[in-house]
Amino acid sequence: MKATIWHNPKCGTSRNTLAILNETPGVEVTVIEYLKSPPTADKLAQLYRDAGITPQKGLRIKGTDATERGLPDADDGSVLAAMAAEPALIERPVVETDKGARLCRPKETVHEIL
Repeated sequence: MKATIWHNPKCGTSRNTLAILNETPGVEVTVIEYLKSPPTADKLAQLYRDAGITPQKGLRIKGTDATERGLPDADDGSVLAAMAAEPALIERPVVETDKGARLCRPKETVHEIL
């Protein structure tokens, strides 16, 4: 099975989720450091749709100015555009496999798509 993780190596939850992926037999992992290689707004929209969540649920609040900018209450397009322009606004980690996508907070959520 192939798995792609949008990863921040400075984040403990992201590191722990990556460890689960690496320790799971038969999983071939692609790691994308999203702060260096941000996903497009279209890719984010697809990931959140596949995860069954809104872009607002994928918005990182802690350590960002998302609330001050009104992003938690903004329309999907505005949130996605902001995330694509400023990837620090993306909550992490997001994992995608053939079985779907998940925002892996907590890290154990990744098991739902393995």
